[in-house]
Amino acid sequence: MIRWLLRAVVAAGLLGSAWVHYVVWRDWAAETDVVGLLFLVNVVAGVVIAVAVLLWHHWLPVLAAIGFGLATLAAYVLSLTTGFFGVTEQFTTQAETWGLITEAACVVFGVPLLFNREGTDR
Repeated sequence: MIRWLLRAVVAAGLLGSAWVHYVVWRDWAAETDVVGLLFLVNVVAGVVIAVAVLLWHHWLPVLAAIGFGLATLAAYVLSLTTGFFGVTEQFTTQAETWGLITEAACVVFGVPLLFNREGTDR
């Protein structure tokens, strides 16, 4: 039961992050060279990994979810500090807040899911 709940929360984090990236891509990122493409990659990857986490009960999609969350958070921290491919953020929008929450959820709930091997849900 706990594993299903963790899976659902990780999948929700992935889908939430994908949605945030889609909204921001439509707002302004589509007009940037590298970041625009990376936002679209996040949209597709978030959906694909979420489906895999829910349907394939293996450690690989969970590891991918954790990596997705960490990589996206790292890119955001870079955009706040040194800039990321010419984009500099200032943490002022709701999208940024929701992005942090959803990506942190991928990591915070993905780690216990990765290491909880009890039961037949592997």
